[in-house]
Amino acid sequence: MLVLGLTGSIGMGKSATASIFRQYGVPVYDADATVHKLMGAHGRATPLIERVFGDCLEASGAVDRQKLGAQVFGNDPALKKLEAILHPMVREEERKFLRLARLQRRKLVVLDIPLLFEAGGGRRCDAIAVVSASKTLQKKRVMARAGMSDEKYRAIVKKQMQDALKRRKADYIIFTGSGFRVARNQVKKIIHELQD
Repeated sequence: MLVLGLTGSIGMGKSATASIFRQYGVPVYDADATVHKLMGAHGRATPLIERVFGDCLEASGAVDRQKLGAQVFGNDPALKKLEAILHPMVREEERKFLRLARLQRRKLVVLDIPLLFEAGGGRRCDAIAVVSASKTLQKKRVMARAGMSDEKYRAIVKKQMQDALKRRKADYIIFTGSGFRVARNQVKKIIHELQD
């Protein structure tokens, strides 16, 4: 079974690209979705986060991401505490996903991990695809998100490895600036190449 790491900086179109892989029947492990589940109303990480960060839950019992974000944004020690809670759980879920895929005799799976390079996850992959777009399009996409500010955008981009460096480290580059059809054709080509 081949493991393809899928990564890309914020606003590059990684989630849309992951959905194309799914449409072609390739199982995708979504690290962000796992984090959301872990921090949900009945998530395994929720009570631990509440213990460490205090009152940061919504009425539903899920972690209030805005309240938690206010505590960890620009605060490296607090962010490290949060990562110490979440990262081992996210890795455990990834291992379960890979085990199941092997049992199902899948030829190819995708690990959709935003900070794949930053977290040293590239070693767990047979190949890596980086999703990329122009800086102008990236900023336009991100600034359209709810609750986004220039300051927040700059801080997020600063934490992530530069797009040019990610592209140099990649086995495949998927450009999303020319529309869905072009990105879809690139994904199709990668799947054929890896499965053959």
